Amino acid sequence: MQALSFAVHIPLVCFGIAFPALVLFVEWLYLRTGDELYRTLAKRWTKVMAALFAAGVVTGTILSFEMGLLWPSFTASFGSVFGLGFAIEGFSFFMEAIFIGIYIYGWSRLSPRAHFASGIPIAIAGFTGSLTVISVNGWMNHPTGFHLQGGKAVDVHPLRALFGNSYFWHELVHMYLAGYIVTGFLVAAAYAVGRLRGRWDRYERTALAIPLTVAALCSPVQVLVGDWDGREVARAQPTKLAAFEGLAQTRRGAPVHLLGWYKDGRVEYGIPVPRLLSLLAYHDPNATVAGLDTVPPDERPPVNVVRIAFQTMVGIGTLLALLGFAYLAVRWRRKRLPESPWFYRALVVAGPLSVVALICGWVTTEVGRQPWVVYRVMRTSDA
Repeated sequence: MQALSFAVHIPLVCFGIAFPALVLFVEWLYLRTGDELYRTLAKRWTKVMAALFAAGVVTGTILSFEMGLLWPSFTASFGSVFGLGFAIEGFSFFMEAIFIGIYIYGWSRLSPRAHFASGIPIAIAGFTGSLTVISVNGWMNHPTGFHLQGGKAVDVHPLRALFGNSYFWHELVHMYLAGYIVTGFLVAAAYAVGRLRGRWDRYERTALAIPLTVAALCSPVQVLVGDWDGREVARAQPTKLAAFEGLAQTRRGAPVHLLGWYKDGRVEYGIPVPRLLSLLAYHDPNATVAGLDTVPPDERPPVNVVRIAFQTMVGIGTLLALLGFAYLAVRWRRKRLPESPWFYRALVVAGPLSVVALICGWVTTEVGRQPWVVYRVMRTSDA
């Protein structure tokens, strides 16, 4: 139940992270140039931002109820550790709600600069609210900052547990880049549909170029951050890494199998790339990679679910990076938007695919941690 709620909510989180910043950037262009086109675009995007915020309130409220109703032992045992994160998230939500109201109704009531200033807290609240939730997830994957005594967390240091956690930083950067990629490609996809239907005035070109440029710049960077993620997973959660590949036995020079199905301790029908897993995980093609054999069978995640989600995320992410690179190459060399209809058809597909990659990334993170809700501390069945 909560997995479905989360899958609906997480794309809205991406818009909460990135869309206020895009709206503010467009309004800043209006203040800088005086061009009414930017003001019109910012006002229209404000309506979208408000609608998405309202939808996020509904899905986020459902998740809040599910947290207490479905995971009572988890919240009772570790609420003192992660409670600070959710408290900050709650304050961020209220700040965002207040200033979205001011921003929406202030277009004709505030001076241009005062109106722009009223939007800054929206972007800040979107950042801090999602940051604290990511910090809780990072702690669940790499628990620190407490001791366990009688099934309860004692000697709790919430700041160290949430924000001094090495797992927090790569999750934060990875998710924020994902937020801008998903938002950028989805918004650009909407205007790409208009381009294919013949609507291609300056307004449409501008409305497509801004989010697409942001997404195109973030996509290649996300590939590099993914390498950082992989090395952190290899260090802190080697069983999850083994599930990514379907690596049954610990071995030196471990390969990566493209596609394929894990069955009876090996990957069938996959295309092996020798030593690539060792190279990616440790930057050494001869490094030893821990396999699923390092833990008992009841401590292993469902391998095929994790593998398929991981390979889908990586595959789509690579395609998005290539599409972004093609766009940037045309903009740099020809100083204009691409003209080929095939590019815009690809862009229409890229929007929903970015959401698929986002959800697959979270499936990889959460299912790959199983059977633990707090890694190697509390099982999901006990939570």
